[in-house]
Amino acid sequence: MNFSLFGAFANFALVIVGSLVGLLFKKGIPERISGAIIKGMALCVLWIGITGAIKGQNALVMIFSILFGTIIGELIDLDRWVNKLGEWIQRKVGDGHGNITEGFVTTTLLFCVGAMSVLGPLESGLKLDHTTQITKGVIDCVCAAIYTSSLGIGVIFSAFSVLFLQGGITVCATWLAPLLNETTVTEMTAVGSLLIIGLSLNMLGLTKLKIMNYLPAVFLSVLFCRLYDIIIAFLG
Repeated sequence: MNFSLFGAFANFALVIVGSLVGLLFKKGIPERISGAIIKGMALCVLWIGITGAIKGQNALVMIFSILFGTIIGELIDLDRWVNKLGEWIQRKVGDGHGNITEGFVTTTLLFCVGAMSVLGPLESGLKLDHTTQITKGVIDCVCAAIYTSSLGIGVIFSAFSVLFLQGGITVCATWLAPLLNETTVTEMTAVGSLLIIGLSLNMLGLTKLKIMNYLPAVFLSVLFCRLYDIIIAFLG
């Protein structure tokens, strides 16, 4: 195994461990209490989203990222494909394990959006420093246990999302590093945090947003950050 990928695999393994622990606790939790836990976790997700979104410094980047990201997401209809994947896994796993798609989508966004999800893999790829990813993995492990106890086994599959994203960034670190400066990572986090706010509203039953169809906005924020810098430099 490429040693630079150690951090990604460590985070992957820790999410699985946390999910398995959560499954053990889930068996002893009555449905009424489980439902209350989901609402409580939704409030925590809302707080995470708000604190991340307000860190954004460029409203134009956020607006254009959401606008064009939504158009791309709706044209591809990522939400439909993710739901199909969740339904397929549900059939394979069997009934009685909760809503696979809800657990998978919720924790995929939580574990994959944020500064640590970008900076950690970059440090692993460029400096073989896995400290950030392992630290994030421990946090994700605890969160996975909590969310699995309320949302079910779907949470465990988000570990593969973590491995795919963070492993990809690690492998491409040399090429991505010049694009992902501190400002860009901040704007990516802000845009992603808006999606987390939408996710929390869904969990509370207030909306039925197709959150996955907004996901391209997170990656488009990199493009719009670069375009904004080029325009400012040209005008200056």
